[in-house]
Amino acid sequence: MRWSRTHPALVVASALAGCSLAPTYKTPPTAPPPPSYREVGDWKQAEPADAAARGPWWGIFQDPALDALENRVSASNQNLKAALARLEEARAQTRIARAGYFPTITADANAARERQSINSPTYSGVGVFNDFQLEGDFSYEIDVFGRVRNTVASARATQEASAADRAVLDLSTHAELASDYFTLRSDDAQASLLDHTVADYAQAQQLTENLYNGGAAPLSDLEQARAQLQTAKTQAADIRLRRAQTEHAIAVLIGDQASAFHIDPTPLPADTVPPAVDPGLPSALLERRPDVASAERLVAAANARIGVARAAYFPVFSLTAVAGFESTAVSNWITAPSRLWSLGASSPAAAPAGVLTLFDGGLHRAQSAFAHAAYDEQVADYRGTVLTAYQEVEDNLAALRELEMESVSEAAAVAATASALQQAQYRYQGGIVTYLEVVTEENASLSAQLSAADIQMRRLNASVLLVKALGGKWENPLANQTTTTADQAP
Repeated sequence: MRWSRTHPALVVASALAGCSLAPTYKTPPTAPPPPSYREVGDWKQAEPADAAARGPWWGIFQDPALDALENRVSASNQNLKAALARLEEARAQTRIARAGYFPTITADANAARERQSINSPTYSGVGVFNDFQLEGDFSYEIDVFGRVRNTVASARATQEASAADRAVLDLSTHAELASDYFTLRSDDAQASLLDHTVADYAQAQQLTENLYNGGAAPLSDLEQARAQLQTAKTQAADIRLRRAQTEHAIAVLIGDQASAFHIDPTPLPADTVPPAVDPGLPSALLERRPDVASAERLVAAANARIGVARAAYFPVFSLTAVAGFESTAVSNWITAPSRLWSLGASSPAAAPAGVLTLFDGGLHRAQSAFAHAAYDEQVADYRGTVLTAYQEVEDNLAALRELEMESVSEAAAVAATASALQQAQYRYQGGIVTYLEVVTEENASLSAQLSAADIQMRRLNASVLLVKALGGKWENPLANQTTTTADQAP
């Protein structure tokens, strides 16, 4: 088919095809970031880390066992696999929306034998006849007011938000594993301490029982020794329960069966301290956090949906065409005289179709109000996410600073209670004091040692949470390039 002249309606539609009714999108403003984190203090000098890439941040702990577990998370964690599937769904939704940019072409073939009613107003004098049809249908929506483009923009922004959500889950899962791992190692240290304590208490009970049988100690001393031993056994059993549950949680994180997974007990060394983590500048935090990126992309998607809602007020222009063959006999079905075609809507009108809703009972107005309210909701969520990001960094900076001071004071308490226990044992052996004083000092010493182990675990977990709050470990690629160049220099 050849056109002798361009149809005026197509010219107008083409001229309007660049129109979009969505508001011009800009990232919603938030409160200006502070020049530095308030809780840093003298703990760590802030340094910028712009244009940096996130990597396997758990390597800063220099623990091969932790590295091996973390490497299994990305490949085997079922929540991450589900998140990847959700990302693929979002990508497919974007492709579905993009299909609106292109026409739809279908083919239809049918054969029928029909009988016309003699009383029909369209009766042509032929009672019974055959009807063979072969048609190709073409339909295309002319995106005059940007409905299709804004639908695609919304789907693409939602896809980017889904990718950021997967990054959030990946970061959270790795952080949860690191936290569980350090908790497990702390449980091992406390279990080892309690096992030694149970052995010591058992010896003390035996000694007290011998003294009681020899008439050198009262019954109350023996009962106190028994109670102290049983209490220590209870604490040891409770620690083993906590360790088992933590081990099961690690198994789930790496996609393994809890009943088949086991980590050999390895107490956390007493001198283990968290590595120094550079928090960088607050102004760089929003570039690091994937949850902030997800919230911002959802705002962009909501903004595009406003354009889709506005486009509903205006006509929808569509172009349809049909071409094919129709005949009453197979012998001349696919021949030139049997050709048919139409251009327009459902009738052979030589013009595109335009549909405008004149009355809908307030439907379009409600849809537009819904789109604006959804946008305001996403803006509020985005700003709330930003505020939470700064809060989490400040919380864990404060935790690291305060826990470091707690570890120093608790170490002094461990030394003091150990010395007091030794003096109490000497006095008891000399018959100066009762066994109650020994029990009191032993309990104080055990409590101080358990508290020191707990503070150590909390310090390590706080460093993990700080890395998570910062969006992962960040390294300056320029520094690596500089090192490489220096190494290659003659």
